[in-house]
Amino acid sequence: MEAGSEAHKVFFCKQFVDTHQIFDPASLPWPELTADELTRLRAVPFWQEVYHTERRAGAIVDAFIPQVVDPIVREAVRVQGLEEARHAELIRVMIERYGLDAHPQPIEDFPPDLETAFIDFGFGECLDAFLGFGAFKSARQSQFLPESMFDIFDVLMFEETRHIVFFINYMAWREKRRGLGSARRMAKSLRFYGRALGRLAGMMRRGRNANDGRDFAVTQTNLFLDGFSFRGFVEDCHRENARRMRAFDPELMQPRLLPGIADLALRGISLWDKTRPILRREHE
Repeated sequence: MEAGSEAHKVFFCKQFVDTHQIFDPASLPWPELTADELTRLRAVPFWQEVYHTERRAGAIVDAFIPQVVDPIVREAVRVQGLEEARHAELIRVMIERYGLDAHPQPIEDFPPDLETAFIDFGFGECLDAFLGFGAFKSARQSQFLPESMFDIFDVLMFEETRHIVFFINYMAWREKRRGLGSARRMAKSLRFYGRALGRLAGMMRRGRNANDGRDFAVTQTNLFLDGFSFRGFVEDCHRENARRMRAFDPELMQPRLLPGIADLALRGISLWDKTRPILRREHE
């Protein structure tokens, strides 16, 4: 199926709309947490940023919908807007249910070029999801919260994965129609990923500065960092990305740049591990 073709457009939009799920965040099986679990959940310093990001995501998508000329693509974007708004509602329900320190903040004005804002947001989702796959697996394995809580987060993770698959296909369709070659598409992706990385770093700084990290005790941090290695984290991101992508029709285009960079990094680490003993012996 040729990227940018009418068949491609109909296929990826129909796949996205047809896999939309209907549920109410308030009716999900939210578990009763123990005092220790509540303390750990409330100590995470990023809930304010997460809540604001999800609310902003829904607002960006909703603002972009009227500018989408193609009716098939517009319907798919409309469904994404519904899901983004539901993510914010899910976080709001969790905040209220467990007494988390987060509240709605004013959403900043969007630039006049709403399509660029949508693309910025889409690349940010791709980066957040890829890194989130590894972090989610680490948190689950550490039993930071009960398994039933991770089951709820898994609903959100699945929808985020659907969003990035839709976005990757949307961008391939969009860029092909504009005549962009592979080199220009790669350069554009790298530029937008760089911007997304800068925003992610800013979010983490703001999250830490909210309470200077005082509430996120060392014992809680160690639940994540016990046995942590950079190589293990990259492997988790890479493997979880591959596992979650298997849920989608193989005819759909999938993110390749971040998994490719991760694969290259893992190959480099393996090569370094093999050559380091040789270099040490030669030095001695």
